[in-house]
Amino acid sequence: MSFKFTKLEIPEVILVESLAYSDERGFFTEIYKESIFADNGIKTKFVQDNFSYSIKGVLRGLHYQKYHKAQAKLVMVTSGEIFDVAVDIRKDSPTYGKWIGEVLSSQNHKLLYVPEGFAHGFCVLSNDAYVTYKVNSEYSLDHERGIIWSDPELKIKWPIDNPIMIKKDQQLPFLKNADNDFVY
Repeated sequence: MSFKFTKLEIPEVILVESLAYSDERGFFTEIYKESIFADNGIKTKFVQDNFSYSIKGVLRGLHYQKYHKAQAKLVMVTSGEIFDVAVDIRKDSPTYGKWIGEVLSSQNHKLLYVPEGFAHGFCVLSNDAYVTYKVNSEYSLDHERGIIWSDPELKIKWPIDNPIMIKKDQQLPFLKNADNDFVY
């Protein structure tokens, strides 16, 4: 098998390690294979791929789309290193308000599966980072929502203190005030 799947403290969030095969030319690795992912609990049908470039200190998130346009994500870094975060925002979930954080990089070949009902964000740890992610629902501006990265009730241990952010992300609400229609 070319992947290792690890269920994290919130079992719906899955860390995927893509096993690279190296030789004198460099390396080769698979990043997604529908049959193997389905056999390991990720049965999501992906319909859109996204790609971003960010410099060191940038924080994007915490973002989600409302229920009828909710997005599950499979996140990977093609160059650089990020701290990737998923927050459970499903009301009545035993892990509501809990978060998972993982370092993803082009060196460790790790991917993070973030299911629907979770807010997602990341900050860039390297000089810059190229991040790509698959989603199971197309982007919808009308359904786009978010939570402030520094919500004191979430207690996310971001590895940066003063992130570079767009104004829109700086003005997002706390989870308790968020426009959120996810139920466990």
